[in-house]
Amino acid sequence: MGTTTKVAVEVTVNGQRRSLEVEPRALLVHVVREDLGLTGTHVGCDTGNCGACTLHLDGESVKSCTVLAVQADGAQVTTIEGLGREGDLHPLQEAFWAKHGLQCGYCTPGMIMAAADLLERNPDPTEDEIRTGLEGNLCRCTGYHNIVAAVQEAAATRNGATA
Repeated sequence: MGTTTKVAVEVTVNGQRRSLEVEPRALLVHVVREDLGLTGTHVGCDTGNCGACTLHLDGESVKSCTVLAVQADGAQVTTIEGLGREGDLHPLQEAFWAKHGLQCGYCTPGMIMAAADLLERNPDPTEDEIRTGLEGNLCRCTGYHNIVAAVQEAAATRNGATA
């Protein structure tokens, strides 16, 4: 067997420029977790069905298990680690905590990243729009009610209202 040729990829991850050598078939989720050590992005189904691996690629949420790392060359990547900081959480992170949207926590990073994209596109979504916006992200605890309430609270916070 021959050696695997690696490909140079440059990405900006959570505001930091990173140069990597990756296998052409490497998935973005694996590079983020294994090469960059950002384990907040979870691997769930590895088929794009559950959304646990959701992150932002050039500002839009994507399921990173469906993106080759080489496709991210030159892109801006934001993971859950880049959304907020300890002591200065993103309004969605605060709302998931306050509204008990965390549950077991496995789906939470993907839910928050998908919700952040939703709120960028629609700052004041209805409950139905939130449910539709998150339908590609699965919660195995089946606690969607608290997740929707968290997104509603984060939207209200962003819009200057108190929920």
